[in-house]
Amino acid sequence: MSIIRKIVTAIRGGARELGEAVVDSNSMRILEQEIADQENAIEKAKDSLTDVMADRAKTARTINSLVQKIAEHENFAKQALEKDDEHLALEIAQKIAEFEEEKAELENILSNYDSGIESLKTQIKDAEKSIQEYKRELSLAKTTENVQKARASVNNNLSSNLSQASAARDTLKRIKERQQHTEDKIKATEQLNAETGDKALEKKLSDAGIDSKSNRANDVLARIKAKSKE
Repeated sequence: MSIIRKIVTAIRGGARELGEAVVDSNSMRILEQEIADQENAIEKAKDSLTDVMADRAKTARTINSLVQKIAEHENFAKQALEKDDEHLALEIAQKIAEFEEEKAELENILSNYDSGIESLKTQIKDAEKSIQEYKRELSLAKTTENVQKARASVNNNLSSNLSQASAARDTLKRIKERQQHTEDKIKATEQLNAETGDKALEKKLSDAGIDSKSNRANDVLARIKAKSKE
């Protein structure tokens, strides 16, 4: 039984971790939806506020109408008294009392409307201010996330480029080594030819003070002189 409970607990823990992972991976989208939900709630609150303000205006008009009726009936009562009609004056006075009682009730309602309207306006204003703050924070969070993604991409590319650059340096080093080896072979061949060919002999004759070209010129000159004496 203990093992089963542990398995269930492990499954619940895994589900919680999975749920947290899902929330984290969709946090931007969730926050955007939460902001949208709050904006919808504010719009509904504004609609309700306009209804309350309309009711308040209606109540105010009713009160003004009662004020006029009271003034009118007071004039009626005054005229009845002037005609010594006490009974009619009393009847009119009762009507005035009803108007005044209704007016007092409506004034109390009007006062409640006023306080409620001010409270709703304050709440809506505060909610809109909070939403603007959330939107700024969301924009900043998106910018930060984009910058972090860009930095991660740059770092990954840089690591890849560094690896490629290292490989390129190795390749270039091998090319230079091969070219240097070829250059060394060319110089060795030139040196060998210089030591064993005709040029080597000419150099040795020159070093010994013997100029084969000069000897040939002397021979040619001697031959011409001999011919001229014949």
